[in-house]
Amino acid sequence: MQAPVNHIIGLTSIVRERLLPVSGKVLVRPNQKVSPMDVVAETHWAREHVLLDVARLLRISPNAADRLVKCKVDDKLAASVEIAVGKGLFPRSVRTPREGRVVAVGGGQVLMEVGETKMELRAGIPGTIIEVIANRGAVIQTAGALIQGVWGNERIDSGLLVNIAEKADGVLTVGKLDISLRGSIILAGMVKDAETLQAAADLPVRGLILSSIFPSLLPKAREMRYPIMVTDGFGSLPMNSAAFKLLSTNAKRDVTVNAEMFDRYSGARPEVIIPLPISASPPAPREVETFAPGLQIRMRRPPFMGMIGSIVAVKPGLSALPSGLRAPAAEVKLENGETVIAPLVNLEVVG
Repeated sequence: MQAPVNHIIGLTSIVRERLLPVSGKVLVRPNQKVSPMDVVAETHWAREHVLLDVARLLRISPNAADRLVKCKVDDKLAASVEIAVGKGLFPRSVRTPREGRVVAVGGGQVLMEVGETKMELRAGIPGTIIEVIANRGAVIQTAGALIQGVWGNERIDSGLLVNIAEKADGVLTVGKLDISLRGSIILAGMVKDAETLQAAADLPVRGLILSSIFPSLLPKAREMRYPIMVTDGFGSLPMNSAAFKLLSTNAKRDVTVNAEMFDRYSGARPEVIIPLPISASPPAPREVETFAPGLQIRMRRPPFMGMIGSIVAVKPGLSALPSGLRAPAAEVKLENGETVIAPLVNLEVVG
């Protein structure tokens, strides 16, 4: 049976696509070295559209309106520019309400893009450009530690990792945040109140790596302009020992937090990348594993949720569980020394 994999690896090759949401201009070339804040591509796009119904405003037919329209597709127009004038002694006119670009003309109507803004796509990680994707972005390769999580607020940033979580089940409070943490990525345990998230924004920090967060705080977390990555889940959950050990031993290193949302279809997950010096390229992480003795796993469901262990044996056929159900299962030795029988669906390979 194939197993879901959550990467918590001390050293691996990391390859990531960085793509614009719409077509734009790519600013990098193959084999170019980039830093996390380097812009790899940029584009201009409009936040909204305005439809000008020329025919209705001039009180004429669509065909007649099309003959009076003075603009064409891709014209860039300032605000209050006259785009059509009617007939008669006191002719009506149609003017642009705001500055924008004409994207469609026809049927007696003019569609404009307005509120144009410039979007810059940054590399996010230090590495080498191994492929340029025309008009969209690039593929970047680096090497280092990789720690994936379960939830992110769709922000990305880089900075120095500072550990203020004394233990895996620590709680981040407003009192633990001071001016010395400004501009850093904080390894912080769990968060239980919105005031703490706001206090981190006020410093400001460049990111939070949390073990867990209360579900009621998710709307507030999405509002924050710094990345927030959750490693283990929602509620009051300690950080799993594998992630806590790897992160805490790499404190004072530059890290990137890419808090993208988990997507089971694309395989994207929120993650922390810690670039490390190498003499030879390490192997890439395995995206698929098969349950087998010796594999390190993490429990995905109570009562042992978040605990790390190793598979002693995969049980043949279906095993009877305490709930009364029968399911594929494995004998697992947990990090506390206890041995349990757990359904395979509750296990996640770590590595």
